[in-house]
Amino acid sequence: MAMTPRPEAAVRHVTVLGSTGSVGTQTIDLLLGATPGRFQVRALVAGRNAKLLAEQAVALRAERAVVADPTAFAELRDTLAGTGIDCASGPGAVVEAAALDADWTMAAITGAAGLASTLAAIRRGKAVALANKEALVCAGEVMLRAVAEAGATLLPVDSEHNAIFQSMADGNHGAIERIILTASGGPFRTASLEDMARATVETALRHPVWSMGAKISIDSATMMNKGLELIEAARLFSLHEQQIDVLVHPQSVIHGMVCYHDGSVMAQLGSPDMRIPIAHTLAWPERMATTSPRLDLAAIARLEFEEPDPVRFPALRLCRDALKAGGGAPAILSAANEVAVEAFLQRQIGFLDIAATVERVMEAMGTPDAPTLDDVVALDAAARRAALAFTAAKAA
Repeated sequence: MAMTPRPEAAVRHVTVLGSTGSVGTQTIDLLLGATPGRFQVRALVAGRNAKLLAEQAVALRAERAVVADPTAFAELRDTLAGTGIDCASGPGAVVEAAALDADWTMAAITGAAGLASTLAAIRRGKAVALANKEALVCAGEVMLRAVAEAGATLLPVDSEHNAIFQSMADGNHGAIERIILTASGGPFRTASLEDMARATVETALRHPVWSMGAKISIDSATMMNKGLELIEAARLFSLHEQQIDVLVHPQSVIHGMVCYHDGSVMAQLGSPDMRIPIAHTLAWPERMATTSPRLDLAAIARLEFEEPDPVRFPALRLCRDALKAGGGAPAILSAANEVAVEAFLQRQIGFLDIAATVERVMEAMGTPDAPTLDDVVALDAAARRAALAFTAAKAA
């Protein structure tokens, strides 16, 4: 996918969708630490954490603050009274905020809930920093068509995709043989199937390297996150499924590699700190300083790589199957996974039941077409209902 640099504006107007989540709060930290006057915040959008949203809006002198949950609006309005900051609530207000004329928008509302706002931001035709996997996993055709029509620029925020983006900086897309996405292996990298069957929520959330939210941490433990990233990479970089490999790399120092047909391999290295890829997109096509830890390769001493185990981590196979099937299959997979992960977090099903639930839903629903966002949303709802039925039966 072509990504043409845009000239740096004197003041960059930005919007952050999902400002109180993991990626959002790290984005806010970077904005607060940036050179005064470099960024002006058009809007901050959160789910229901009105208190933190109001604090962020005041600290950054945002023009608008929006909370998706209408029940949190009174708290937001009262907290921001007298500040001059406009505030609103509800799904419609979220989409309106995303459609504001910002030079750069962080799309970090997770799950299907972020699809409409991400699409609205893309349609502005500016730069969209994409942290919502579902935008390209569930609605890839819809989103990429909108990017082409609006002339927008997608900047990948996931550390792996951002690494690939940086490693492709010379624009020699036609010379790429394959790319390699790296995975830490999560907390169960060396665990047996028996141990994984007995895994608790607490052990599954104990990621050895990254600090992330609960849903992403569980996706890392099942390696579903890497499968979703595989689908996203295929769409983001216009690659075939066979051109994308996954390697387990426990040190999480190399985040992605691009292999060219002359035998060269370009890799991006960095500390496992999400502020690095966020900052790369926030300042792109320039760079900005961060306080992220610097790599000490001598202290790390060794970098290890291994193939992921397809038996213990079937999520990778399911994601490859969904990518090859196309149509609505990735949307079905993603929705079923969200429900299954939540059921596991609620201790209703076991750890290995997550991938098993996703596979059952995919088999039951097949590969229907989903050419519009409404089709994607409908498929998402149907897949959730099917997954809920399976998880309820398992819990009974």
